Amino acid sequence: MKIAVCVKQVPDAAAPKRLDPQSKRLDRSVEGAINPFDVHAVEEALRIKEGGEGGEVVLVSMGPAKAAESLRKALAMGADRVVLVTDEAAEGSDLLGTARALAAVLAREEPDLVLFGQQSSDSDGAVLWAAVAEKLRRPVISQVAELTLSDGKARGKRQTEFGYDVIEAPLPAVVAVSDAINEPRYPSLKGIMGAKSKPQETVTSSDLGLSADEIGEAGKRTEVYAVGDPPPRGDSVKIEDDGSAAEKIVDYLSQRKLL
Repeated sequence: MKIAVCVKQVPDAAAPKRLDPQSKRLDRSVEGAINPFDVHAVEEALRIKEGGEGGEVVLVSMGPAKAAESLRKALAMGADRVVLVTDEAAEGSDLLGTARALAAVLAREEPDLVLFGQQSSDSDGAVLWAAVAEKLRRPVISQVAELTLSDGKARGKRQTEFGYDVIEAPLPAVVAVSDAINEPRYPSLKGIMGAKSKPQETVTSSDLGLSADEIGEAGKRTEVYAVGDPPPRGDSVKIEDDGSAAEKIVDYLSQRKLL
């Protein structure tokens, strides 16, 4: 079985986050890391492979060339190889452009199963997996907290406010997993050393047969009109704790009829 896992490089959690007022996009010049939600998808792919399905785990990503450094963690966990779409023409791609590029790689790879993390930590859109599934014309299951494969079907269990949904879909399928599905492993020293020699293929949009108006700024179907600071929260009162802070807070709330 071939399992493709779509992963993304995002700004490291410790890096400062800012929106570029010129491009109106997130500043990605800071140190990057693999999206933490995607690590759960990688772990699930490895468990399926080790559970007797065999085959290979292929990482598929889109980003700058330096994204390969972040993807090396997933290789160290046990993934077999990487296909990275990196192209200046792809800079500024929105959801649709990214979906087109990832779908083009996946169509070429023809995996039996495509896994996504439920969302990315930089945009939290949680819809890319649906767009890719639509491009591939494959069934999709989202928010999966428990995944089993049998008889040519994927069976996903997810929690809802009313209980649990259990959904089956024929393979090949696209599945977005939640962070409740597993506890990702830590890469071993052997895995870290071995990751350096694993295949890391880079492709451009033209390699995938994508035209200039399908990705990047030219292929965008969304537009950001303005970027600004959040509106002020209104008047605030700072209370110093000199032993009477609790009384002052009660008085403050009482004056505003909040008690």
